[in-house]
Amino acid sequence: MTRTNHSLRWALSFNAVQDWSTQIKTYSWDNAQVLLVGNKCDMEDERVVAAERGRQLSDQLGFEYFECSAKDNINVKQTFERLVDIICEKMSESLDNADPAVTGVKQGPQLTEQPQRPHQDCAC
Repeated sequence: MTRTNHSLRWALSFNAVQDWSTQIKTYSWDNAQVLLVGNKCDMEDERVVAAERGRQLSDQLGFEYFECSAKDNINVKQTFERLVDIICEKMSESLDNADPAVTGVKQGPQLTEQPQRPHQDCAC
């Protein structure tokens, strides 16, 4: 693919982010977690969208922003780890605020400092 074709595809993708964001907010669950990720940061000499412009758009949309390179494995792990962290934080918040009568979640036994003694009739 030529440099012009790459540039055009990247520009079209960036311009579509606003629409994708609207679709996510319209059609997904209320608690969908989204990051804006710019890929191919290893191709700096062919960059079409400035990093600052990506950050501005992500701020406008309320998403965190990352740049990565799947090819060179730059910032890929960190991006996925951040998404997992966000999901876990939201799940924890949901559980903390949930009504056990509604969720059916029962609080399990509490840990104690003293281990329980095995039953006398245990065959282990």
